[in-house]
Amino acid sequence: MGQATEDRGTVHTVGLGKRYGSFWALRNCEIVIPRGGVCALVGPNGAGKTTLLKLLTGLNRPTEGSATVLGQTPKQESDYLAEIGYLAQEVPMYKQMTAAQHLELGAHMNKQWDGQLAVKRLTGLGVPLDKPVGKLSGGQRAQVGLAMALAKKPKLLLLDEPVAALDPLARVEFLTSLAEAAADAAGELTVIMSSHLLSDLERVCDFVVILAAGKTQLSDEIDHVLKTHRILIGPRTAETANPAYTVIKASHAASQTDLLVRLNDVQFRSAPWHVREPDIEEIVLAYMGQTKTEGGVQ
Repeated sequence: MGQATEDRGTVHTVGLGKRYGSFWALRNCEIVIPRGGVCALVGPNGAGKTTLLKLLTGLNRPTEGSATVLGQTPKQESDYLAEIGYLAQEVPMYKQMTAAQHLELGAHMNKQWDGQLAVKRLTGLGVPLDKPVGKLSGGQRAQVGLAMALAKKPKLLLLDEPVAALDPLARVEFLTSLAEAAADAAGELTVIMSSHLLSDLERVCDFVVILAAGKTQLSDEIDHVLKTHRILIGPRTAETANPAYTVIKASHAASQTDLLVRLNDVQFRSAPWHVREPDIEEIVLAYMGQTKTEGGVQ
């Protein structure tokens, strides 16, 4: 694959779609995820998050469009999969085997296995290596799964709702471990984490992809998203159409209109609006509310 493709980021999709019978689980997915850092993949249930992750691992083949991952087309082949780590919400483990035995098994299955890294990580977290994983807490099992995924030394780590079933403390500990792993990799590891827990975004992520109605609603750096979105509050009679912004969500009351907008490259006059900066949760919820009739907002 040429250098031009390499420069498109760790993950690059063009018109990517997956259909099951007459139902489109994902369609017209257009994203470019840069190398390094942690990307949040968010959206309501059924938005296509798991479908996208399976397409990136090569578990599914697209119905239309294309995906490029680390300069390659996703496929279920050893050379490709050696660069990919994958962790689902239900971590597949043998309940009677200990964490240490799982690490030994992983060493036999992966060429680049770093067992010492996994042992150091789990020991530092206080996860017992000699206890059957079936007797570990949910948070500890998640940490074993993450340690094993990282021990592969992947360049891309895909996490499908890894903290959805964890209690708040275990979730924070998992996300802290993930952030430390990404920092330790010094730009050599890209993480894509699917989640519907919006509080996860600002904790560890620097990039966000929002899927809703089976389409890409937004794909951008979180800092840039915050800089280019505003909430406008004004009288119900105010004109909402304006070349200076694109309306993402509009709410109307008897005497007041609230807009969440994305600013365009046109000078914006605030009158008659009161303007405030939204937080990332407000922005994400607005995009997640996009319907099939509204289509994707790129």
